Amino acid sequence: MTFDLTSEQDQLRDAVRALGRRYGHGYFVEKAKAGEHTTELWAEAGRLGYLGVNIPTEYGGGGGGITELAIVCEELAAAGCPLLLLVVSPAIAATVIARHGTEDQRKRHLPGLADGSAKIVFAITEPEAGSNFHRLGTVARRDGDDWVLNGRKCYISGVDEAGHVLVVARTEDSSTGKLKPALFLVPTDAAGLTRSKLDMEIVSPENQFLLYLDDVRVPADALVGESLDAGLPALFSGLNPERITVAAMGAGTGRYAIERASEYTATRRVWGGRSIGSHQGVSHPLAHAAVQVELARLMIQKAATLYDAGRDLEAGVAGNMAKYAAGEAAALAVDTAVQALGGAGMTTEYGVATLLGAVRAGRIAPVSREMILNFVAQHVLGQEKSY
Repeated sequence: MTFDLTSEQDQLRDAVRALGRRYGHGYFVEKAKAGEHTTELWAEAGRLGYLGVNIPTEYGGGGGGITELAIVCEELAAAGCPLLLLVVSPAIAATVIARHGTEDQRKRHLPGLADGSAKIVFAITEPEAGSNFHRLGTVARRDGDDWVLNGRKCYISGVDEAGHVLVVARTEDSSTGKLKPALFLVPTDAAGLTRSKLDMEIVSPENQFLLYLDDVRVPADALVGESLDAGLPALFSGLNPERITVAAMGAGTGRYAIERASEYTATRRVWGGRSIGSHQGVSHPLAHAAVQVELARLMIQKAATLYDAGRDLEAGVAGNMAKYAAGEAAALAVDTAVQALGGAGMTTEYGVATLLGAVRAGRIAPVSREMILNFVAQHVLGQEKSY
């Protein structure tokens, strides 16, 4: 057992950290408040190969795994630039296409995802069903050689930045007559696909949307995989990377908040010339938050290692635990940092309160902390299913 990164992973961490710090949290907030995207950072990260670290080399990627992509997510977040579309495009979409797409789909989409020139977003959540794919109302039916999709999706990230959306729908199994999930690559400019922007109380350059699919017609090769049988395994292959990279982003955000607060409390002097960080009422909460973030990082490393080793069932448990731990740790770290800075913590200048909305959302999405506890109770502790 080792907790050391390889030399290549260490170099990747250092390089991504340096890139993130060149842009910094001020850049991230400025873009978000202006209603703009982090186009320059994304393009440079793509040009340097960081967006495609988990994509096979034959399609222009780095040939690494989710371990490497988690490093990218964490280090950019630790520099104050938590990029949500890293989770959506390289982690979910690229993994699904690389593992379950046809060869034509891999050749068509993966090179652009690797160099950052293309983005594919992910649409599973629905107003009535949430993320419960058993109750999804979006349905795809065959019409000649085409597929026709109808339904609604909500909280879909980055649709305005992407060329395609990976839509999870339900199709009828001709052998059983039952509906089962299938994934479709739908162009964001397809006829019948419309969107409505959701106003969110989160400081982020990435927007959330409602999607409406009204008789959206796509060709047969929009179906991910060679047949409908690819649908369920393709869906699950994207969910573990999603949880792991969301957790990594949360851990990085927690590190950023603790670093900002520690710098402030080590130099702020208002009582007798001693730094406020010398008082345990200030330092102990920060130390506690630092411990929680580090514990989450260890769980993320375990989950990523299991996933890259092909141990999907174990990675599913570890990924859920990592996401839970990181969500709690990030929220604690940011809240503690705000408290330690006092009034300064609520200003834009000091750059911690700007993360409150995002870390609170991290306890809800992409799967709520309560559903993770349900999962652990049932699958780890052997308890009866409660929902």
